[in-house]
Amino acid sequence: MSHEPTGLALYDKTAQDAAAAVIAAYSTSFGLATRLLGPRPRPHVRNIYALVRIADEIVDGPAAAAGLDADAERAVLDELENETMAAIERGFSSNLVVHAFARTARECGVDDSLIGPFFSSMRTDLQTARHDAASHDDYVYGSAEVVGLMCLQVFVNAGAPRPVAAPAALVDGARRLGAAFQDVNFLRDQQHDEDALGRDYLGLGSGASSRVEVLDRIDGDLAAAAAVIPDLPADCRRAVTAAHDLFASLSMRLRRDASPGARVRVPDSVKATLAARAWMGFAPRHRKIERAGA
Repeated sequence: MSHEPTGLALYDKTAQDAAAAVIAAYSTSFGLATRLLGPRPRPHVRNIYALVRIADEIVDGPAAAAGLDADAERAVLDELENETMAAIERGFSSNLVVHAFARTARECGVDDSLIGPFFSSMRTDLQTARHDAASHDDYVYGSAEVVGLMCLQVFVNAGAPRPVAAPAALVDGARRLGAAFQDVNFLRDQQHDEDALGRDYLGLGSGASSRVEVLDRIDGDLAAAAAVIPDLPADCRRAVTAAHDLFASLSMRLRRDASPGARVRVPDSVKATLAARAWMGFAPRHRKIERAGA
């Protein structure tokens, strides 16, 4: 007797595989971290990443390269948000990535309180090129912190009979880790964002903030997040530790190389070492990295 999935089960699996293909194509670092997740949360985190990546691609170049102007990009983004919310409501989408995300949202309690701010931040990229402190914070909340909160919903709720709210300390840690990730990426991509997209997320061009101030904020967020990683479910800690340590290493390297034109990266050998440390259960390395980068 065959045990291969059929019908809706086959469609669900195909949607999940499509989401996994997106993360494999777009992010080796995040893909490495997700492989450290247990089988309970891993497919759900991939489902979240896939939808987030597609929305990001709509506003960050590929849609424009296909000939869409800002109004058309906004329309496509609106369609994606509407289809996402409809799929969560009805339990099905003809868009495989949306279908995968909707399954995760329904099981893990990811609702419009997180999805709405995310799409709002994506729309901001179509209308705001220069950010001050307030607009930066709003953008980072919607583009990164809520993604961390979506993942936290997965960590707490995947496989449970019904979703529950995460503890407040974990909520704060997820937000701050997401913010640190985003600010690191802003610093890494500073020259590209300016030259290719005409964007200044950090206010560095206007003097609203300094590079050192941004790095200090990043390290503070990483330290706060590291403090609560031990409180995560056991099948999530290794992956979150590996991701945390990767970005802590990037923060250290950004302090050492202040050139906005060079995209700082972590060598593959270092990534492998960080992943191995996380797999063996070592604590996040933020304190040593902060001293090394000081």
